[in-house]
Amino acid sequence: MQPKLIDVAIERFPIRGAFVISRETRTEQVVVTVTVGDGRHQGRAECVPYKRYGETPEGVIAAIRQFTGQPLDRAATQSAMPPGAARNGLDCALWDFEAKAAGQRAWQLAGIAAPLPLVTCFTLSLGTPDAMAAAARAVPSHPVLKIKLGGAGDPERIRAVRAAAPRAVIVADANEAWTPDVFDACMAACVEIGVAMIEQPLPADADDLLGTIARPIPVCADESLHDRRDLRRLRSRYDAINIKLDKAGGLTEAMLLRDAARAEGFKIMVGCMLSTSLAMAPALLVAQGADVIDLDGPLLLARDRAPGLRYAGATVQPASADLWG
Repeated sequence: MQPKLIDVAIERFPIRGAFVISRETRTEQVVVTVTVGDGRHQGRAECVPYKRYGETPEGVIAAIRQFTGQPLDRAATQSAMPPGAARNGLDCALWDFEAKAAGQRAWQLAGIAAPLPLVTCFTLSLGTPDAMAAAARAVPSHPVLKIKLGGAGDPERIRAVRAAAPRAVIVADANEAWTPDVFDACMAACVEIGVAMIEQPLPADADDLLGTIARPIPVCADESLHDRRDLRRLRSRYDAINIKLDKAGGLTEAMLLRDAARAEGFKIMVGCMLSTSLAMAPALLVAQGADVIDLDGPLLLARDRAPGLRYAGATVQPASADLWG
């Protein structure tokens, strides 16, 4: 028996302090929770509407509610909806339902090995060099730091974080904030302190420059990438891609995207929107074997769902069945 939509609702989770990137500052995260079921079993998932892509919680809920009363399956959802948060919510809820209905785990249904614990990045919000250095010193148990950058002043931020965390692996995330006039200085600072990867330095609609210059550090597409259709266009501009389920539109597309990107020679980063353990759980399946893992969303919140994922420092354990999948 195919499941139907049971509920779709907005939930709000306070952020620990504030989350600051080049575009915005947030003190809470708004998520949409989706529940599907057939009267015997239920599946649940979480998605995050992202205004960078023109999404709102109300719009995502409306897109999901169009299926009210209809039997649901993943294949039909994939073809009926574009990539984005709404499709992610339905797709991952259907994965959870299928696993529970079959009495198996989602990884078994996907035909992959049992997931292993993973080491995730820990994200440092954009701030002054001194503030970012202090934030780096405050998390000595995290060996991989992702630092949010903002364009002007980034060389000083980069050097300050390296001085505060001399042994950490550093991933730099500019969130499209670099411009051609600061690009060379920012790249030079990244090379100087040994940044491992630079995520989305230029705006998605102005990243053609990356195809014409040397890239001494791997550059990763985030805002420039959604699903498999983008890979060919990005091949000359980027060395890696950041797969997020809310961009790809669910676990189904994310796994296909990962495999296609590997075949094209891209390095793989698996990331997340700021969200709870319910959103991280399916992403952990995609992240197995990834080059960079950025699934620290629950660590940045003031509270998580219960039950949630288990984090020990930077290491996150696979999800239990009562959370998801």
